[in-house]
Amino acid sequence: MNFDLTNITELPAGPDAAHIALFALTLILLLITLVRGGKKTVEIEKIVEKEVFVEIEKIVEVIKHVDVEKIVEVEKIVEIKAPLQEASPAAACQLLSLLQNEARFVDFIQEDLTGATDEQIGAAARIIHTGSKKVINEYFTFTPIRTEEEESQVTVAEGFNPSEIKLIGNVLGSAPYRGILVHQGWKISSVNLPKMAQGHNANIVAAAEVEL
Repeated sequence: MNFDLTNITELPAGPDAAHIALFALTLILLLITLVRGGKKTVEIEKIVEKEVFVEIEKIVEVIKHVDVEKIVEVEKIVEIKAPLQEASPAAACQLLSLLQNEARFVDFIQEDLTGATDEQIGAAARIIHTGSKKVINEYFTFTPIRTEEEESQVTVAEGFNPSEIKLIGNVLGSAPYRGILVHQGWKISSVNLPKMAQGHNANIVAAAEVEL
């Protein structure tokens, strides 16, 4: 069997060239697709970033219309806390002793009123009211903080004392405020408690009584 060797050196250029060209074209299309996809990704990221910035700008605009200084100022007015100071136990005990002596105040508070009728409680309250009023009027002088009639319209001026005037309800903005006077308030203008003897035990509100 004879072979024609001259035909072996002649490669079939047609089909192989077409395959190579097709492969190259496929690579080019793939690269174009990747590039376009990358561009789309970048564009999507830019769109998302733009939308986020728009929302942030909206929030900033809302915040601009809120007067933060006034809110903080109102909070300082309403929630102001004075420095703590220790009350005198002796004076408090002395006042309880006076109320007990004149109005049997401690006896009434310690009494179990579960089974008492309204008439019985009312009768006891009248005695306690009379004795307590005597003690208060004898040893204390009270003056109203606001002189206007309760339930009337009043104005709270700028620079008011928060310990004297308590703002309640919907408190917005800064003074001056307009509102309804719910309670006049009370201020002690003078205290005249009796002097205690040296060494007196103020914790003894009422001595035990023994009948012989």
